[in-house]
Amino acid sequence: MQPDFWHQRWQDNRIGFHQPAPTPLLMKHWPALGVPVGTKVFVPLAGKSHDLAWLAEQGHHVLGVELSKLAIEQFFAEHGLAPEVTQTRYGIHFRAGNIELVCGDAFGLDAALLADCAAVFDRAALIALPPQLRVRYASALYHLLPGACRGLLITLEYPQHERDGPPFSVPEHEVGQLYAQDWAIERLERRPIPHDHPGFVNGVSHVDTVVYGMTRR
Repeated sequence: MQPDFWHQRWQDNRIGFHQPAPTPLLMKHWPALGVPVGTKVFVPLAGKSHDLAWLAEQGHHVLGVELSKLAIEQFFAEHGLAPEVTQTRYGIHFRAGNIELVCGDAFGLDAALLADCAAVFDRAALIALPPQLRVRYASALYHLLPGACRGLLITLEYPQHERDGPPFSVPEHEVGQLYAQDWAIERLERRPIPHDHPGFVNGVSHVDTVVYGMTRR
């Protein structure tokens, strides 16, 4: 998918993937990962997620990357923060307190930037990507994260033939194919999303949300 697709979605405010509060499954499962307070958490394709602020409130330094400058500006404005803005080879950095968001391409990051990340949280990145980009995302970007890095991954599963993504269905066997070479993966929870829930994917017969805990080998 081309960057213009996402820029237009933000420009048109077609951001149904954005949640009005932190992700309940993040709050439920994050403590079990045992990520030390004061360490850095990487959030790819961050948008203006409330999860960023929640992670910072847990005492973490949060590093997000997001294509849309509009999304980043809205995040800081909506949280009453005035970020310091700098430019590096990765893009435009917005930093306020424990939160730093890079306006740039996630595939343009490198190991030097991610070397001190103790954890990664992905709720809306993997499921936003079509199959060929999911392979690149998992093999290239996740390969940059250091050993012993921990992760929490949330996916959706539904009959993909019933509609086009995003969000895309990412079945459990594909999660294994994408990550198992470098990461130990444990399914922590699977639950159906009710049809009347805001997170239900329109146009499909059923949807499950699945949560995985991960540890970099």
